[in-house]
Amino acid sequence: MTQEFNSYKSGLWAEFIARMYLRIHGFHIVNRRYTTGRNTGRAEIDIIAKRKNLLLFIEVKYRHDVITGLDAITPAQSVRLRRAAETYIARAHWNGDARFDAIVVTGHKIRWIRGII
Repeated sequence: MTQEFNSYKSGLWAEFIARMYLRIHGFHIVNRRYTTGRNTGRAEIDIIAKRKNLLLFIEVKYRHDVITGLDAITPAQSVRLRRAAETYIARAHWNGDARFDAIVVTGHKIRWIRGII
C-alpha cells in the first residue's frame, strides 16, 4: 500500500525535518506553528527556535527546488510573517537578537537561507 503525500502532509514532514536539522545545529525549538490572533493580519510562523542570544523565526517550504521554495514566500506573506514575529517578540519580552530564516526541503536535501525576510 502506498501512502499519498498531499501538500499538507508534505509541509508537516518538511517542518519535522527542519526541526531536527535545527536541533542538530544546537537550537532549542521554542514554538512551532505559532499563529497570531485576529487584527494582526493573521500569520503562522512554522518554527521559532533559540540558541543563546539568538531567536530564529523559520518559514519552511517543501518544493522540488530551492528557487521555487523561495518564490513561494510572497511579499504579502513576508509582511504578515514579520508582523507575527514582532508580536511574538513583544509578548515574550525578548531582548536578544532575532532573525527570520527560511528552510527549503527538496527531496533529501535541506537548504537553510539566513536573513530571508
